[in-house]
Amino acid sequence: MSQYFTYFPKMYYDAVQDGTTSPVLVTNILRRVKVRDGLKNETAVFNKYQVIAGETPEHVSYKLYNTVDYYWTILLMNNITDRFYDWPLSAQQFEAYVNDKYTNPLGVHHYEIAQSSGPTSSLDNSHMIEVNSDAVGAVSISNYEYETRIQDNKSLIKVLNSSYLSQFVEEFAKLVRL
Repeated sequence: MSQYFTYFPKMYYDAVQDGTTSPVLVTNILRRVKVRDGLKNETAVFNKYQVIAGETPEHVSYKLYNTVDYYWTILLMNNITDRFYDWPLSAQQFEAYVNDKYTNPLGVHHYEIAQSSGPTSSLDNSHMIEVNSDAVGAVSISNYEYETRIQDNKSLIKVLNSSYLSQFVEEFAKLVRL
């Protein structure tokens, strides 16, 4: 079982029960810790990982760290606050999501062209710029293709190199208790 919430401090909360107020000791889940931006760019500390369709953060944690207990480090490293929509969806979830979101999934979402200066190609389509439909060379991008690109970008995540895991957890525990 994950130890994530054991790192958080306890606090007394005035709970109302049967019309009376009495303090109850609770875990302060409102504490937040953010990974420093500079640390996220340290290539020695992180590895890139391609999430396979249907994998959960727990699967990835088990695969990389031999336990599901560190799923939260994966979510934290990638600024994932909603694990159901910030995390890549399974194929079945994705189809349901697109069909629920759009009346016509194959309808035009936007038009785009490759930029003419700077990087003119990329794996993540970041070299493409959105334009009006009447722009020369404009290509239509369907709602489905647009959402697929978002899923593809979500599936490439950063994971903490296992040799830094215990140090990271210790630092997290210190920071969250401040």
